[in-house]
Amino acid sequence: MTARPILGMICCQRHVGTEYAQAVMERYLYGVSPYVDAIPMLIPSLPDFADAEIIAHRLEGLLLTGSPSNMEPHCYGEVVEDAPGPFDPKRDEMAIKLADAMLKLGKPVFGICRGFQELNVHFGGTLRRDLSDPARAFQHHAPDGVSFDAMFDHTHSVTLEEGGTILAAIGKAEIEVNSVHYQGVDKLGTDLRVEARASDGVVEAFSSTARGGPVLAVQWHPEWKPEAHENSRKLFGLMGRVLRGGTL
Repeated sequence: MTARPILGMICCQRHVGTEYAQAVMERYLYGVSPYVDAIPMLIPSLPDFADAEIIAHRLEGLLLTGSPSNMEPHCYGEVVEDAPGPFDPKRDEMAIKLADAMLKLGKPVFGICRGFQELNVHFGGTLRRDLSDPARAFQHHAPDGVSFDAMFDHTHSVTLEEGGTILAAIGKAEIEVNSVHYQGVDKLGTDLRVEARASDGVVEAFSSTARGGPVLAVQWHPEWKPEAHENSRKLFGLMGRVLRGGTL
């Protein structure tokens, strides 16, 4: 292994002017890499050209990042005519192929927000699309129309599961997390161990060692200003240890 392991970060397809680009928001590069202590490498979501198995051999770990886009419902076996977008079908395909290739090699895969949802689907789970419904008593997303910073200021508490690896790393049974998601876990994927739940019962983090490589994923956004949030730094420290061969 290199002195600093290489952490692949999946790209999204973004519309830039009149063209499309493969991109990762820099808050993942600056917010994750220093605290995980890894070299970031951007992986384009171009499944026709980027061979997931070849790429996996060149990485020590993989991060499936958050994104404004949602997974298409057919990815988890549902047909929904009015499902809320936007969508990024090439990312859907690339994320599943990359996760599969990494885990078969025994290498760690981490997920944040959309990445958390992708991993749940990869393990056979499904997603719910109602977490910002105004009729819900518990809102997982800020109201429409607020500023970008205010969107990330929308928070709630989560309870860390007893015996979980995140609880061991952070050392508190209950923590406050930001909440910037419209979708979330409906049916939990097979072989995933719950690490955290919101007070309404929605799964907010999980882990697994059942499919070869270790998996650790959270629904919240620890990459958002981790310099101001000790719990985020501790979570990334845990990822760094797993990236270097530590156990969950």
